[in-house]
Amino acid sequence: MSQLLTNRQADELHKSMVAYLLSIGMNDTAATLRQEAHLTENEGFDHATAKKYETLLEKKWTSVVRLQKKIMDLEAKCNALQNEVDTATPLSSNRKIDPLTWLPKSPARQTFAGHRQPVNAVAFHPVFSELASCSEDSTIRIWDYELGESLHTLKGHTRSVLDIDYGGPRGGTLLASCSSDLTIKLWDPSDNYKNIRTLPGHDHSISSIRFIPSGAAGAPLSGNLLVSASRDQTLRIWDVTTGYCLKTLRGHTEWVRSVTPSLDGRFLLSAGNDRIPRLWDATTGEVKITFEGHDHFLEAVAFAPPASYKFLSDLAGYKKSPSPSSSGEFLATAGRDKLIKIWDNRGTCHKTLVGHDNWVKAVIFHPGGRYLLSVSEDKTIRCWDLSQEAKCVKVIADAHEHFVTDIRWAPDMNLQVNGVAEKENGAGSSIAGQQQDKGGGGGGGKTRCVIATSSVDLNVRVFAG
Repeated sequence: MSQLLTNRQADELHKSMVAYLLSIGMNDTAATLRQEAHLTENEGFDHATAKKYETLLEKKWTSVVRLQKKIMDLEAKCNALQNEVDTATPLSSNRKIDPLTWLPKSPARQTFAGHRQPVNAVAFHPVFSELASCSEDSTIRIWDYELGESLHTLKGHTRSVLDIDYGGPRGGTLLASCSSDLTIKLWDPSDNYKNIRTLPGHDHSISSIRFIPSGAAGAPLSGNLLVSASRDQTLRIWDVTTGYCLKTLRGHTEWVRSVTPSLDGRFLLSAGNDRIPRLWDATTGEVKITFEGHDHFLEAVAFAPPASYKFLSDLAGYKKSPSPSSSGEFLATAGRDKLIKIWDNRGTCHKTLVGHDNWVKAVIFHPGGRYLLSVSEDKTIRCWDLSQEAKCVKVIADAHEHFVTDIRWAPDMNLQVNGVAEKENGAGSSIAGQQQDKGGGGGGGKTRCVIATSSVDLNVRVFAG
């Protein structure tokens, strides 16, 4: 038989065995082993040496037994975890559905409860399975929408938190929040959501906030700029790296409730209580065009993604669809007149969507481009098919038990820019792949079939394929 032990190890083992046999009174057996192993006193194995090795064999044996038990426990745990992975169905990776045509359905996959007052808005982290929600209880909560767990509760605002958004500079994703306490706060997800900066400046409640994509080569979805809309009738553009307000946009005559940037960051779309949406040049701060047609306060605005252009061009009667490389060609607005209107960027309303029984609080374009989704205080989610004259093709009744306040689509996965995952470089959740704010679209990466909604019923819900 091949020798597994070295000569030294074998010698140590023999000495331990002899010492053990002597300690338990098996002297004859010990003497025989000493004789065959050449461990006589003449060869250096005296009484003192035997005493030294007396307990070594027992210690080694009990150590082996303990380690063997630990190995068996770890193997059992590993097998259990592997079984859990094999049987799990991640929210964002169901292979049996077509992401381009998937629509949410009841019941919700997850319901998150924890806020003590109505939830105003939700936002998805651009990389991880984290979902943020903000509430009138003045807190922001971070949830893991895959595992269904609460991760963090952010406290810092002193009044209702009205809106949130992920985005920021390349390589440094941030969470921005705005509040009735007249401040904007920036939180660092990589540092346990530490509040790293507070931006004062508005003179009244700040209703809406969005990161503005730079459109720069290599990292088009990242950017240092942030836009906010306020009850003080202004929009403000901020540099998040310095905290300075770079520009104040004036033009609205009443409370500005919603704002969103175009995919390339060139344009801003805003609306509010003056009932007239405005399209702004983000660089100059000038109003390019206004849209007249609503007869009540407006709550939501959205730019259509390029994936929607072919459907909206047919809807508008265009002979040729705009180039997919252009942004801001079509847009949607909605509000308390219970209507959703679809416009082109020249101010023409091409379709009015009628169906909600109460105020429309948010709208979002499907990343595949074919659908528009809306939520309302009638507690429903409605899905409108842009390829069928914007017909309402699906209604999720009682999506919540009270008014639904916001809807967001999870950002696309694996968007590669120059070999680097764009979302890992600070891409905003509101514009991931395309536009993912209170309006959006997609196409840059693998679409996640996951949406989140918030409600006055204090809950956040996640609908997934």
